[in-house]
Amino acid sequence: MKTSLSVTDTARNFSDIINRVTYKGEKFILLKGKKAVAEISPVKTGRPLSELQEVLESLPALSSDELEDFATDLERIRGLCQKDDGVTDPWES
Repeated sequence: MKTSLSVTDTARNFSDIINRVTYKGEKFILLKGKKAVAEISPVKTGRPLSELQEVLESLPALSSDELEDFATDLERIRGLCQKDDGVTDPWES
């Protein structure tokens, strides 16, 4: 939810508003008279999904030894996941 504040009130309470944005993720719409003129909100972090391919291509390639170790680790993990420890899925039909 966005809170509306006058520009004057924002100037008087700027530190408090910045703290609320920083620590609580609050958003504020600044009003000059009755007209919305600005917004104060947390900066969006992260990258859009459309950049995923670029990010993956920018990663360093694994050496053949690293690839082999990775494959071994995956097989070990799969084996652990398939271990019959008596736990059943209550939602299984």
